[in-house]
Amino acid sequence: MEKEYTNGEITIVWKPGVCIHAAECVKALPNVYHPKSKPWITIENATTQELKDQIAKCPSGALTFYEND
Repeated sequence: MEKEYTNGEITIVWKPGVCIHAAECVKALPNVYHPKSKPWITIENATTQELKDQIAKCPSGALTFYEND
């Protein structure tokens, strides 16, 4: 089941079934991604550009985003 997190500008889509737990997201933005917390993504702790750059490096494609209108 997909989960979505938004900051008003973009919405992050997380697909847990696709995630390979490489932890690239946590390494890149430890102030945003907290695997042991719920919710585990605190999107407001990074800029939209920082989030886009990090999501582009997700090796499994489990993290994607779309821009909000």
